[in-house]
Amino acid sequence: MKKITFCWCIIGIALYLNIFISGCIRPTKAPTPESAMKRLSSWSFPDFTDDMTYDGLEHSIQKSISYLSKLPPDREFIFGKDRYATDHMIRSMQRFQDYIQTNPSAGELNEFIRSNYLVYQSIGREGRGEVLYTGYYEPRLSGRLVRNEKYRYPIYAVPQDLITIDLSLFSDSYTGKKIIGRFTEKTVVPYYERSAIEANGVLDGRAEVLAWVKDPIDVFFLQIQGSGKVYLDNGNALNVHYHTTNGRPYRSIGKLLIDEEKISREEMSMQKIREYLERHPQELASVLNYNPSYVFFKIEPDGPLGSINVKLTPGRSIATDRRLFPKAALTYITTETPVIDGSEQIQRWTRCARFALNQDTGGAITGPGRVDIFWGSGPYAEIAAGHMKQTGELYFLVLKPE
Repeated sequence: MKKITFCWCIIGIALYLNIFISGCIRPTKAPTPESAMKRLSSWSFPDFTDDMTYDGLEHSIQKSISYLSKLPPDREFIFGKDRYATDHMIRSMQRFQDYIQTNPSAGELNEFIRSNYLVYQSIGREGRGEVLYTGYYEPRLSGRLVRNEKYRYPIYAVPQDLITIDLSLFSDSYTGKKIIGRFTEKTVVPYYERSAIEANGVLDGRAEVLAWVKDPIDVFFLQIQGSGKVYLDNGNALNVHYHTTNGRPYRSIGKLLIDEEKISREEMSMQKIREYLERHPQELASVLNYNPSYVFFKIEPDGPLGSINVKLTPGRSIATDRRLFPKAALTYITTETPVIDGSEQIQRWTRCARFALNQDTGGAITGPGRVDIFWGSGPYAEIAAGHMKQTGELYFLVLKPE
């Protein structure tokens, strides 16, 4: 975070808070970490199964342990009305990891969890326990380090004039809240929205271009996914990863196209959006600019990385609302996933029930009723991420206190 050293900027901040923050504070009845999940009695546990091999689960658990190991041992993680320290979270992960290495049967697994773990369920949408599952993936793009006529759409790093203000420094009532903006005329104003960035070249000289790509739709979906690989003509690949945003609210262009009856709700998918935009290039700018949020990237040596800065595991890493659910925690998810044929068409949807780790978050993933599953890269990942909007349930597991 860039530090503010000018006393006069306090006035600008105050004005900014009055105008913009009041509309962002959640109503008092909005879910809190304490109310977002409830502890279950052992008789109401789900029937735990896992439709994947345990190899990826062990890898993902180890990534969560690596994150937790860097935290103070007494930091607290909230599970409904209960709290657990970092060292307890680590023991919980290690115990589970050790057990699945024995390759237990379904019956043995359920007995182990019932005897050793507490299980919490997300209250879901409207407190009904129902969770909407969507998916995301790591897109692969062709790019260049130097702009030319074919490669002329930028992937930007964080602009030099973008500032992030931790509001808790001004009042305890703003704990956990921040604003993103820029200085102008001795005050703080919101950062440029997407339309200004795309059309007016306001970032020229303000932000480094990490790479140039061929298609503005590719840039837009890269921002939605949060990370990707850009393959260069020299044989190298850049791992571009989410760094921050312009602070503007996220608005779904999918919802826009549904509301305007351009794509039906039943047909809506990432693939349908791309198809529509390619067929109606005259609408491209207006549709994309409906979402004023804009993502800035950084280059990482590896990736993709989640919000806890660990490498995501396909099918095992999920994104939830970081304001409500404990980071890195062991979860159990139930929903449906697509089965595709040799021509990469969805034939049917099948039950998905597996353990996963809460290792990421997202601008559109808000509230206790939303989860995003990371699918990796490749054709299946793109199809699953683009079409998934299935319901299910979300559970959290933690070792019983000794």
